[in-house]
Amino acid sequence: MQATLSALAEPNRRQIVELLRRKPRAVGEIVERLGLRQPQVSKHLRVLSDAGLVQAHPVAQQRIYSLRAQPLKELDEWLEPYRRSWGERFDQLDDVLRELKRKEKGKKDVHDK
Repeated sequence: MQATLSALAEPNRRQIVELLRRKPRAVGEIVERLGLRQPQVSKHLRVLSDAGLVQAHPVAQQRIYSLRAQPLKELDEWLEPYRRSWGERFDQLDDVLRELKRKEKGKKDVHDK
């Protein structure tokens, strides 16, 4: 998972992953969409490939890159306890805010009489 996190730490690589999330793409299409030079995109794709995030499929003279689900699934599983913990904290915050609103409304009702 460290390789996944390291690969995704770079903004251009995250943009490439986002493009590939929608559909597989050729290197030239990634170059065009991101406005980067072909050597830069190839280098980023190599890092993503070494991390296991993407795979290439040769089609005629092109290499079509697509995402691999497994590293992202592992990252998602690792993040799940944190999501759950933050969800619980936000629920507690909602409870506190509702209680404060209820108390504030009670004070207004007393002052209005």
